[in-house]
Amino acid sequence: MTKRSIKVRLEDGLDARPVALLVQEASKYESNIYIEVDDKRINAKSIMGMMSLGLCAGEELTVAAEGADEQTAVDNIEKFLSGQVA
Repeated sequence: MTKRSIKVRLEDGLDARPVALLVQEASKYESNIYIEVDDKRINAKSIMGMMSLGLCAGEELTVAAEGADEQTAVDNIEKFLSGQVA
């Protein structure tokens, strides 16, 4: 399992469009991917689950992935949340 703490650096946080793009990114990977915030653990491939988090710019979260491509998945999700991928 690969885990990494990440700060959301998207200007508008994770509103509807960025959440949809994040779910698309997570769905590219074979690994199980979860976003953890406080006591919540949400499947990153679930648009409804991700929308329920309502994350704002500057908030901290943990990305956890387990599977064959977990390292790549966490790296690319970190790039997305850092605003490095459009």
